[in-house]
Amino acid sequence: MEILVLGGSTFVGRRMVDLLTGRGHDVAVLNRGRTASTLPDGVRRIVGDRTSTESMRQALEGTRWDAVIDVSGFVMAAGGGQFEELLALLDGRVGAYVFVSSIMAYEPSGIMPWTEDAATTRDPITTYGGFKAHAEAAILARHRATGFPGSIARPAAIYGPDNNILDMEAAMFLRLRRGLPILLPHEGLVTTSYGHVDDLCLNLLEMAVSSVCAGQIVNITGTGASARAWTQLLAGIVGVEPHIVELPTGFTELTPIYGHLFGAKHHGILSVAKAAALGLTAERGLEGGYRQTYEWFCASPLVDAPERMSDPVWGAGYDFDLEAQVVDSLRRG
Repeated sequence: MEILVLGGSTFVGRRMVDLLTGRGHDVAVLNRGRTASTLPDGVRRIVGDRTSTESMRQALEGTRWDAVIDVSGFVMAAGGGQFEELLALLDGRVGAYVFVSSIMAYEPSGIMPWTEDAATTRDPITTYGGFKAHAEAAILARHRATGFPGSIARPAAIYGPDNNILDMEAAMFLRLRRGLPILLPHEGLVTTSYGHVDDLCLNLLEMAVSSVCAGQIVNITGTGASARAWTQLLAGIVGVEPHIVELPTGFTELTPIYGHLFGAKHHGILSVAKAAALGLTAERGLEGGYRQTYEWFCASPLVDAPERMSDPVWGAGYDFDLEAQVVDSLRRG
């Protein structure tokens, strides 16, 4: 198959490219070319700025694809107002279009697990979740109007090798290895779905080749763990006892004093019953997935990461010195 990956330079996109090339597909990636990356042999790079309709028109002129997998459809990279124009450019040129959405497209609810027919967020299009919900609605509307073969995958918190969101498992592995305190808000009860990046990529490919996924929204990751259980799981993999510090109410509004997935807005579990009914491959267990990720981490430069890091795209990061200051202030009362 000839498959275009929108994105393709980091984390999910790069793992997607590796999966596709490993299975013998003819792969191209389209991005702005601003992120330094080396693509596998034979993968074409198409330069286009998806915040510009004219740039995308020029990049896609004369092309046709068996499938397009869109892993860069988030507001920081895609902008807010050009999404419908992108769908119009692709309509009639693709056999399938798979959009990577997010659990953040849901309107939060305490009734879990969340199924695909639940309400979507009312956040503005300028927010991460609001843009995802907007894009989903545009895909479904075009499918109804023209038969556009678009489908939507809704993952939750994706982890695994090459993760470029720095305050997830990488920061936790560092805290555990260095014996640093782990700040736990909300009594550690915030419960989140986690999914391995390679499981997500496999499911995206399966959706691209499926004859029944067009016009469908499908939750992809459903294995959940509370913040406390997740911390204990990773501590067991590292082989240490975690130094957990309970955060009282009042500290939880400050950032970045704990991993963002421990915050109340990430309290949500996805149902993957629909994915199973569609025949998508079931995800691996959390322990096996994180053991494999820890092996990758130990062989990566992140194992010697500094006490403070931040990511310019996601705005995510950690600050161990700040966390230590918070612990000290709690001890002093």
